[in-house]
Amino acid sequence: MTSTSPSTAAAGASRPTLTAAVVQAAAPLFDTKAALSRAEELVREAVTGRGADVVVLPEAFLGGYPKGLDFGISVGSRTPAGRELFRRYHAAAVDVPGPEVDALAALTRELGCHAVVGAVERRGGTLYCVALFFGPGGYLGLHRKLMPTAAERFLWGQGDGSTLPVVDTGAARLGAAICWENYMPLFRTAMYAKGVDLWCAPTVDDRDAWQATMRHIALEGRCFVLSAGQFLRRDALPAELRPVQGDEPDTVLIGGGSVIVSPLGEVLAGPLRDGEGILTAALDLDDLARARFDFDPTGHYARPDVFALHVDESEHATVTSG
Repeated sequence: MTSTSPSTAAAGASRPTLTAAVVQAAAPLFDTKAALSRAEELVREAVTGRGADVVVLPEAFLGGYPKGLDFGISVGSRTPAGRELFRRYHAAAVDVPGPEVDALAALTRELGCHAVVGAVERRGGTLYCVALFFGPGGYLGLHRKLMPTAAERFLWGQGDGSTLPVVDTGAARLGAAICWENYMPLFRTAMYAKGVDLWCAPTVDDRDAWQATMRHIALEGRCFVLSAGQFLRRDALPAELRPVQGDEPDTVLIGGGSVIVSPLGEVLAGPLRDGEGILTAALDLDDLARARFDFDPTGHYARPDVFALHVDESEHATVTSG
């Protein structure tokens, strides 16, 4: 995992411009092979067709986001049908390391790009919602979602502080916050202190209010925000499933809203609605210094004499030996 301290640009040096792409799409649920193929296709299109240097795919793209499914759960009760549905979901998740990670690593090595890919990681009997980091050197590491939201807690475990990477691309520093992690003020502060330049936000939150959050984080962190959301319709799910939103084929389960925002809160691309697509924007990295002129949340605006944050980045294992 590549994670280094913020670097200081040489005096008078100008930073380069890079092209960022956010992908708005959904992969087939319970079909890992097809999901991987779709991810490879979209990353390749973003790089070779749109000139992207950095590509962000949505939350749970590999493994799937089962919007509208209840897995047979009520308070104090689980059903056999729900257990079987979870078995299918567990089988569709990816191992890290594993063949899907190897395939995406080979792709970013071939294309010479960086990518942040939302996935569901299988680790023993537990699933984690993760952001996978890739670069020209291959697989770089992952971030496990710290706090699954609401009913996601039926399905996913909680990450710990050991997977909070910031990846230095040589031109900019990538970090990721998955969906409602973006609402966690202390998480954001910890990531700002790592010097994030490109804040990647894989998500399934399609509400209009999400746009305000993305613009706020851009302004608060003085960073570019790359939010990639899923777009999912009922007819993309297996026919035997019954999402609570209804069974009409054109029912929209997740409505997108992908967006790219500047460090001063200006929308550079999007929000994308009503279908799949790829948004791109040319990012002038000198805008980072221009924006931080009057606000640096963990620097000259931090007041460490008043406020302090302790972050435990150690791995917390259930069983240790030796």
